[in-house]
Amino acid sequence: MPDFRVFCSPASAEPASITLTGDESHHLVAVNRAKAGDTVVAFDGKGSEWICELTEASKSAAILKVRFGQKMKRLPFEITLGQALPKGAYMDAIVRKATEIGTARIVPLESERTQVHLDGGRQDKKIEKWQTAALEAAKQCGNPFVPEIQPVQSAAAFMESARGYDLKLIASLQPGARSLKAVLADFATAQKRSPQKVLWLVGPEGDFTPAEMSTSRSCGFEPVTLGPLVLRCETAAVYALSILSYELQNA
Repeated sequence: MPDFRVFCSPASAEPASITLTGDESHHLVAVNRAKAGDTVVAFDGKGSEWICELTEASKSAAILKVRFGQKMKRLPFEITLGQALPKGAYMDAIVRKATEIGTARIVPLESERTQVHLDGGRQDKKIEKWQTAALEAAKQCGNPFVPEIQPVQSAAAFMESARGYDLKLIASLQPGARSLKAVLADFATAQKRSPQKVLWLVGPEGDFTPAEMSTSRSCGFEPVTLGPLVLRCETAAVYALSILSYELQNA
């Protein structure tokens, strides 16, 4: 993979050249020190990539000459992460790691034990920040698909409205939670295939409350253990997504 990746939204599906925004130009030329003649991969975050040559190394409006375009395939499965909001900057890290793992969608949730509550203005700024984090991670790891980040919503309401998933999982510390391998094996036995659309909920510090866990079970979520140790929420999210992605890739 070439060293340089940039985000773009060309007006045409088959552009002959691409002029980058000021931010993308500055990052490419001033930060990454790309020079005229270098190969640059431009992508739109929706699976389209253009292999380009940097023809004008302007820090404010770099110009790329398109050599050829290509449409990248999505993973054969789609993972949605419903993440209860953690304190501090941990959500930024979760978004980055989820992007690297290939998560398709991230839904920030306010649960009963969530200590972070965002009003309209703060929510918009946070979502914009998370979208930037996802984009930066996609550039770094070569993911041609930038995950969708939905508005913050109530955990219970999201559980009740979650539709269209083959499998709905919730990370659980409670007795009786089963291993992911066992849950996937049961699904494969019953459905004669592996799940293609999976939703996984991860709680906040202190986990989801018993009432929320009860709601999840009534809404068809399967409690899954992440092992005998109590993980920080950001660790739990990365661990949960990693093992699920690995199992689905090797199903």
